[in-house]
Amino acid sequence: MYGRQGLEDILFLMLYGGAGFLAIAAGLYLLLRRNNAVASGVNSPLILRRWTAAFFGSMVLSHIWWYVLGNVWLTDDKLVRYMLTIALDRITLVPLAFAVLLRMLQDRERKLWPWFFLHIPVALAAAWGIATDNECAQTVMKIWQICVMVVFGGYYICSLVQYSHWLNDNYADLQNKEVWQSLLFASCLFAVYSVYGSNMGQMLMEYLSQVESFLVIGFFLWRVETLDTLEEKEDFIPVDAAPVPTINIPENIGKLLERKCEGDKLYLQHDLNLRQLALAIGTNRTYLSSYFAQQGETYNAYINRLRIDHFIRLYRENPAATAQELSWESGYSCYSTFASVFKKTIGTNVTSWMKKNR
Repeated sequence: MYGRQGLEDILFLMLYGGAGFLAIAAGLYLLLRRNNAVASGVNSPLILRRWTAAFFGSMVLSHIWWYVLGNVWLTDDKLVRYMLTIALDRITLVPLAFAVLLRMLQDRERKLWPWFFLHIPVALAAAWGIATDNECAQTVMKIWQICVMVVFGGYYICSLVQYSHWLNDNYADLQNKEVWQSLLFASCLFAVYSVYGSNMGQMLMEYLSQVESFLVIGFFLWRVETLDTLEEKEDFIPVDAAPVPTINIPENIGKLLERKCEGDKLYLQHDLNLRQLALAIGTNRTYLSSYFAQQGETYNAYINRLRIDHFIRLYRENPAATAQELSWESGYSCYSTFASVFKKTIGTNVTSWMKKNR
């Protein structure tokens, strides 16, 4: 917050205080409420809610120390004030944001401590600059932060690719599971704190920082509320599917899939995942995953192929039915997911295809 100039701007004070109070409300909401308000049917991961609440808490603290250091203490020492506030932001806000982004990926638990550890040099550079009153420390802090951001960006892109492969290998329905939007957010996040880091008292940048704070809070809330927990129940048996004795012969899996999955139409089960199907046909997840790999096909592609074929059969039997009705009967709980899969599989959108084949 930029000293007296900010205090004299009523609109800015409203934005500044509003962002802080919104962060408080969002953090308390995530900690105290277990059921989602945005997507009532989604059960978001508890660990993700806690990390996001911690991030919102750091946003509140950031607003406090920017105000205090800008208007109560160190009001005349601009260099020390900026190095201290920026260092505090970069050892709290930034690594906590990294932690939230990584906790959105549920294929495996990725270590978070290295990203906190990598921000220690920022604190050391700030301490050096404050002790020696050296402006070069600001440059060192900025260069180091850019390097950390670049390293994290590369790591996160690789992690997202791994996560996407894992989803396709284990889930047929990807709605409320994909997190590719977080990569776009990570880019915006870099811009937000670059503004903080380069702010030399320009009120335009102060305004931009607060507007982007609202966007950050809104994105994290939306993403947490709409991201489903990917917990798989070992004892789940799809409807009307009697389990067969457990086997360990991979070459029999193809016949089991034809008899149990395709013959009994298990693929129509909403949100059927790899482990559930393996349990239903009497094998284990590892063998079933290996079978699909040998066939050069992902689990997601296999289930969706069966569902699209089922949709086509239903439409030919009842051309008066709507695409929404038939997609639900074909195993899709989300029409937008069905429409996307249909276009990818058939090569045209479902509306055009239905008109052509009516």
